[in-house]
Amino acid sequence: MTGAAIPLRPTEEAESQEVWETLVLPNMLIEALPAAIIVVDRDGVCHLLNAAAEDLLQVGRKTLLGRRLSEVIPDDSPLFSLIEQCRLTRSAVSDAEMVIEGPRLRLEHVSLDVAPIGDPQGSVVVSIRDRTLEYRMARQGAAAEAAQSVRSMAGMLAHEIKNPLSGIRGAAQLLESKVGPRDAPLAALIREESDRIVGLVNGVEIFADDRAPTLSDVNVHEALDHVCKLARVSFARNVTLRDYYDPSLPPLRGNRDLLIQIFLNLVKNAAEACDGKGEIVMTTAYQAGFRIGERNKAHRQPRRIAVTISDNGPGVPEALHGNLFDPFVTSKPGGRGLGLALVAKLVRAQDGVIEFSSKPGATRFTVLLPISDHQLEEGGS
Repeated sequence: MTGAAIPLRPTEEAESQEVWETLVLPNMLIEALPAAIIVVDRDGVCHLLNAAAEDLLQVGRKTLLGRRLSEVIPDDSPLFSLIEQCRLTRSAVSDAEMVIEGPRLRLEHVSLDVAPIGDPQGSVVVSIRDRTLEYRMARQGAAAEAAQSVRSMAGMLAHEIKNPLSGIRGAAQLLESKVGPRDAPLAALIREESDRIVGLVNGVEIFADDRAPTLSDVNVHEALDHVCKLARVSFARNVTLRDYYDPSLPPLRGNRDLLIQIFLNLVKNAAEACDGKGEIVMTTAYQAGFRIGERNKAHRQPRRIAVTISDNGPGVPEALHGNLFDPFVTSKPGGRGLGLALVAKLVRAQDGVIEFSSKPGATRFTVLLPISDHQLEEGGS
């Protein structure tokens, strides 16, 4: 009958099963692994890499197969020392924390496992996992816990400082009206400095407010469009604003007003970094969930929406990278350094995460926010 399958003989069935088990299934498993898998021989030539390795190294397998791994990663990288150690000891070796740099990539926090295959070519299999996002989330979680006691103390101090300052300001005003022209500027200086300190204290008080915001389903693209409208008629008039949105994204769980405040602050910073000219790009995308381990426990982060705001300005000074989101840290002349600290606080209040990367000509701030509870119920985490 036309189209009917021709039954296989027993030997053909056995051969087909053997091909499946020895060739097809292993390749499918390697492709499905979330870790980057690379096989290199004793000369450093790549003979296999999976899809995750292509993404991690930012190179296609057709380009790299049959070529040396050192063409993508410099040969003085500690990765090659680990590969050599594996060959010398003929056993698996690991490194839980390594930096890998190349002409087109910089991976600050990766874990590596290298194991010998035992073939005549002296090949080893390298497994690489990029743990940058996990590291940053864990660091931000620890910082949030440590900052809780600081916020409580800040609220108390702010209240206690403002009371005597109001008295000092009032006395300075009274002196300013009574003293002669020679001393009036000194009284005015006391008043002006009192006002400046009150402004700083008011900024600190914001961080002591631990009230949970009201959350609802928010269309992130509508919030971003609102930010663009505000930016185009004010601080970003001479800056090119581009957006690349994923229209399939579901609503996120957040507070619309706070989201506008977050994105407006980031776009304003980007516009100032471009010095009134340049380009700001806003993108939205899915961020897959992952499991992150903490002390004696682990929990799974749900799928999130990633909002990235990038600019082509000079970049954030490297000396500020480690504490950019701390209060009073800034590279702006005359800046107070409260904007990004407030942004980080508002992001955390909505169960989000903010991260950044910066080099001259390419600065990116990415805000990860949880999708709507309804979407989690329908699609799972």
